[in-house]
This record gives sequence, C-alpha cells and structure tokens, in this order.
Amino acid sequence: MNAPILRISRLVGLLFAILLVSATVIQFVQAPQLQARPDNRRTLLDNYSRERGQILVGASAIAQSTPSEGELAFLRTYPQGPLYSHVTGYYSYVYGAGGGLESSVDDLLSGSSDSLFYKRIADLLTGKKSTGASLELTLNPKAQQAASTALGTQRGAVVALDPRTGAILALVSHPEYDPNQLSSHDLNGTTRAWDALIKDPTRPLVNRTISGNLYPPGSVFKIVTAAAGLSSGAIDETTQMPAPAVMDLPQTNVGLPNHDRQPCGPGDQTTLEQALVISCNTAFGWLGIKVGADALRDQAARFGFGETLLIPMRATPSTVPASLNPPQTAQSAIGQFDVRVTPLQVAMVSAAIANKGVVMRPYLVEKAVGANLETLEQHSPEQLSRAVSPEIAATLTRMLVSVVDRGTGRAARITGVAVAGKTGTAQQGNGLPPHAWFTAFAPADNPQIAVAVVVEDGGNAGDEAAGGRLAGPIAKAVMEAVVKK
Repeated sequence: MNAPILRISRLVGLLFAILLVSATVIQFVQAPQLQARPDNRRTLLDNYSRERGQILVGASAIAQSTPSEGELAFLRTYPQGPLYSHVTGYYSYVYGAGGGLESSVDDLLSGSSDSLFYKRIADLLTGKKSTGASLELTLNPKAQQAASTALGTQRGAVVALDPRTGAILALVSHPEYDPNQLSSHDLNGTTRAWDALIKDPTRPLVNRTISGNLYPPGSVFKIVTAAAGLSSGAIDETTQMPAPAVMDLPQTNVGLPNHDRQPCGPGDQTTLEQALVISCNTAFGWLGIKVGADALRDQAARFGFGETLLIPMRATPSTVPASLNPPQTAQSAIGQFDVRVTPLQVAMVSAAIANKGVVMRPYLVEKAVGANLETLEQHSPEQLSRAVSPEIAATLTRMLVSVVDRGTGRAARITGVAVAGKTGTAQQGNGLPPHAWFTAFAPADNPQIAVAVVVEDGGNAGDEAAGGRLAGPIAKAVMEAVVKK
C-alpha cells in the first residue's frame, strides 16, 4: 500500500478510536454529572415537563408547581415568598435549583431520586405521569412568623429547635428575598432580579442561620465554658472564682475587662452562678485558663462544634481554634478571639441543656410523601452526642433560669413560664458595632423549644446594642408562639 495512504488510514483510524472513546466517556462516565448540572437546559426542560413536589408547612404549601402554557409546562411558585425563602430556596429555569431545599433535595422534589425508582417503574407501566415527592417540614408556622416579625428589618437570624427531637421549628434569615422573582418565566425579569440580589451589599441570598460568614458568639459561649468547668470537676456552682474589674492576661500586658469595668463581687470574687447571671468576663476568662484549651475544645465538640450537619442543607461547622495559648484561651472562654458559630449551633447548645445533656441531630424534613400521600421516607430522631451529664444539665438549667429571672436576660421573661437563657454581646473590632445574641429554652422544667437569635452589627441600637435588650425580646416572641398556644 502507498505509504501516504497508509499513514492517512492510520490517522483516520486513530481519530475514530478517539471519537469512540470520547463518546463512551460522555455517555456513560460523565453523563450523571452532566445531567445533574443546574445549568443543563435539557435536564431542566425534562424536569419542567412533570409536576415538581410541594414543600409543606402543616397543610400549607410554601412551594408548589402550577400548570403553565408554553415550553415550560409548570411554574414554580412560593405563596409565602420571603417568609420561607431560605428554607425553600428557588427553582429557576435560568439559574437552576439554588439555596434551601430546592437544591439540597432536588432529586426528591423532581422525582429523580433512587428511592423513587420503583415508583417511576410503576408509573411507566400504568401510563401515569410521574411527579416528584412532596416534603412535610418540621417548622411551626407561628414560630416562623413570630421570628420574622420580631427580627423585622434588622440583619440577623433566628433558629428554634424542639430539644427533645432536634426538629427545627423556625429558620429565619434576614434580609430575605422573594423566590418568585427567580422562578418566573419572564427570563429578562428573572435576570434583573438575580443581578439585584447579587449586587445587594446586605447579601440576602446568604442563609445566615447555617452558613455565610460565621459569628463570634460572645457571652452565649459561656454556657460551653461553664459546662467544661463543671464536667472537669474544677468548680461547682458555688465555687468562689477570681472576678476583678480587669483580668491580667498572662504572657501579655493586655487586660481582659468586664463590660462595666467593675469587679463582679465583693473582694473581687464571685460564684459560677453569679458570673452567669451578670455575665462576668473576668471570671470566665479565669475559668477558661483553669480548665485549659483542650478541655474547652473537647466540650465544644460534644455540643456539636466541628460537625458538618445536613438538615438536609449543609450547615457550616462552628469552630474553636485548634491552637490556643493562655491569653487566647481566656478570650475564647468568653466567646471572643477566633471562636465562630452559626445560630443553629448556638440553638443546639441550649437544646442540649434542655434535653438533660443530650444533643439531638437537627432536621428540617419530617417526611417525604408521594402523589397518593403514601409515605416514601420518614425521619426518625437521632442522638448526635452527649454534651454533659443529666446532673450538670440540671445545674446549668438552674443557673440559666437565674439569668432570666434576675440577670441580664430579664427581657425574655414570660409570665407564668420559667425561661432559661443567656445573653451575648459579641465584639467585632474594626470599629464595628457588636452583634447582639440571645439563646434560651422554655419551659425550663418541661422544655418544648430552644432558640438562638443573633442581630448583626447592633441592629437598630448600633453601638449601644446589648444581647438582652435587643435579641432577648425576639427570642421571647418565638418561645411564646410555641409555649402559649
């Protein structure tokens, strides 16, 4: 054979082989990834050809699909839009499934989940049009509304849990947004709405309850420090601790002051209970050094710090720094330095104390149901860890009740209901106003709800913000929505 023709034949054969391999890789190896891409228009058109499952709070749909004319057979709508925006997320032809449940359980809502395989086969054999699964959530609509109303126009977040099960009762992040604007079939309008949200400096698409830039917790972290002290046996609730106006931090010439620059008791001494009641920085700084950085981190881990939680949206893990010297340990013990938390994690701390020391894994979806209301998946409450013993949980509860009855948490008192709580005012530095915190549970003797509230940058109070005055009334409103039926 002529040599040039032979070379060309080999080249053509090689090209066909490459084409065959490439087609095989695309069709069999990369196909699942390509199909799952949120910007895959073919997948989106296929999904729009069948009814997507509802997202339900009680008997009310907070996300649903309604028939539509044109290429897109269904329109995704959100009847209560902004109120549940960070729960639902959005389902957009332009931007795909994003945020919230629309993204994290897209396979269930669209009907493509492996758990729905036999249902799809049955629909195929019977000629029935396939639909996605609907989700019944754990949210309490009264608690959700109370949290959103009380937070108002302030930036921040509210999380409420049932401490007995881990069920999420409220999940509110402000500012919110309207997912209807992103699910619209007016593609130009959708693009304009998206651009406005992306450019908004307040970041309304960020779910502050579980992600975003995590917060310094301030004095709500003193619950963890108190738990570490009690669990280690270093102190009990009546132990006298050093509590001067300013603590001399070791290895530095910088002091750790109390907020009012006053000692926390006569003779510069106080008990653990009184230190919690008045939120004494110097006593807790001393306690942090007393128990040590390792014990502090270990105690935080037992409350859930460091865990990557799926609720089913992914929650960013809360952290205590891995390496702390003594002055950093003292600052961390009062929730400063580089300790960072989500509001979900702070709610889990209170919920654990309320649940006799047991941390329940938080969850948002109670069950998934089919078109005929048959149960496809059912959640079972699950223990995540044991944070403290029942005896220490009882001790902490008594002290946290005192915080609300006669201390910094008085703004969260509910008539006829015992409330256990802790305030926090977290300094940010750089001249920014502090974040205001409050976490609590109620009733203290038979807990039904644990709540955490953070108001960013001092909220409406600015530099004068304090956790009790600003975040306490918000927590109270949410707790009242559940305990006063």
